[in-house]
Amino acid sequence: MFRYGRRLLHTSRSIQAQKSLTPLTSEKITNIKRSDKFKQLEQSDIDYFRTVLTSNNVVHDEELNPEQSTMTPYNTDFFNLHRGASKLCLFPTETSQVSKILKYCNEQKLAVVPQGGNTGVSGGQNPVFDEIIVNTSKMNKIRSFNDISGIAVVDAGVVLESLDNYLAPLGYTVPLDLGAKGSCQLGGNVSTNAGGLRLMKFGSLHGSVLGLEVVLPDGTIMDNLSTLRKDNTGYDLKQLFIGAEGTLGLVTGISIMTPRKPKSVNIAMLALDSFEKVQEAFVMAKEDLSEILSGFEFWDRESMELVKRVMLQDKEYPIEAKSKFYALLETQGSRQEHDQEKIDAYLTRLMETEVAHDGVMAQDEKQTTALWQWRERIPEAIVKSGTAMTYDVAMDVQLLYKMVGDVKDHYRERGLLGDDNVYKNVIGFGHIGDGNLHIMANIPDHDYKVQKDMDGFVYDWAIKHNGSITAEHGIGVAKVNYMTRCKTDVQIRLMQSIKNSIDPNGIMNPYKVVPGVL
Repeated sequence: MFRYGRRLLHTSRSIQAQKSLTPLTSEKITNIKRSDKFKQLEQSDIDYFRTVLTSNNVVHDEELNPEQSTMTPYNTDFFNLHRGASKLCLFPTETSQVSKILKYCNEQKLAVVPQGGNTGVSGGQNPVFDEIIVNTSKMNKIRSFNDISGIAVVDAGVVLESLDNYLAPLGYTVPLDLGAKGSCQLGGNVSTNAGGLRLMKFGSLHGSVLGLEVVLPDGTIMDNLSTLRKDNTGYDLKQLFIGAEGTLGLVTGISIMTPRKPKSVNIAMLALDSFEKVQEAFVMAKEDLSEILSGFEFWDRESMELVKRVMLQDKEYPIEAKSKFYALLETQGSRQEHDQEKIDAYLTRLMETEVAHDGVMAQDEKQTTALWQWRERIPEAIVKSGTAMTYDVAMDVQLLYKMVGDVKDHYRERGLLGDDNVYKNVIGFGHIGDGNLHIMANIPDHDYKVQKDMDGFVYDWAIKHNGSITAEHGIGVAKVNYMTRCKTDVQIRLMQSIKNSIDPNGIMNPYKVVPGVL
């Protein structure tokens, strides 16, 4: 039956725990060559940047040993799969400084990589070669908030969780929620069109973002920080930069619509015997909970056991039954009595129809946080277990776990799957509500041949089944070679035309997202 949840500790920032650094991206992806149109960094360039920024906002390190370089945290991604060789990281504090930096870089043909919280997993926020990193972490002001419209205007470097904490006492919340919310920044969220755990209720950032301030490659500031819900005057230019991953310009400000903070939140974790039962539970949730349903997540037994073994050794399972699958559903509404009545009826129907056979409901905010831990800490658990492969694909909901099964069968048949084998901890979890699967695995220490083999199987499978090779993580450098198979020639040509028109020198985040251009 539905018991009380147990209290668990909550952390929103994961910890990198790899034994050694991944090889340079340029050494692994050998078909990408450094463009000779880009200038090498010189002392005169560094001297100029020091006239724009204070000395503590310029990190310059020529140290070649990455174990000793102060640049390594900025050159390397969280999953330790991508690593560049930049010697310079700049920390502007205001838009005018970004403008001066990009204007100079454009004139000098110096390539630039925009970077926020460095939580991306496709290598989009890290250099491929020696590009200058422009990190927005110190652009972290909340510029304004309208408590009638619920529209916030913020700097790109504002951390997602910080904005949520600011809004909470005012009765509002952010429209997206991510496992990395304690580290990721709004500028990065916008640039990757981050989805997250509640997209099925609030939609994507293409709808929530009302306006952007963007510094273009030549230093021009595009001030499009509109706070209007409706504006039909010409092209909706902000949409070009949402999901562009910094290839068209550097986002410095965001105007975002925030929903009211719900007065009633309910969380339930379910134990189910098959992925078919997961789907049945989801359909029933849409039928019974409709307007208050805000999230529906699933994960497999292997994910649950991994979190227990690696992250929560001293905690008991919140559900006693060892099931093949688990689901976590969330409702958000304005009246607890109304919502409780609906969710009670839903859970009763689940049990009576034997769709679910066990479950637990949170009774307060601490228990809500506790239950979310078992879903949110899955990526952290696999990162702490070794070199981690992570995939973010979209497809019809019915196919989500078929991919996981086919991946396991593929490597099992080749004798490569198992605890002491090449591919281990192959797990599947994700967002049922928007058809987004995350599949992860551990592989031998930075074996790129092994990584590339799994890349090929997963992406080929997604393309074959009319899915997407990325639902929310973005293309970056990791998937750019697959773009010509995902998009038509017309789509690719249009992307290339946009890139070449806005960034003719190709300085903005080169080698990424759009194939055939810098």
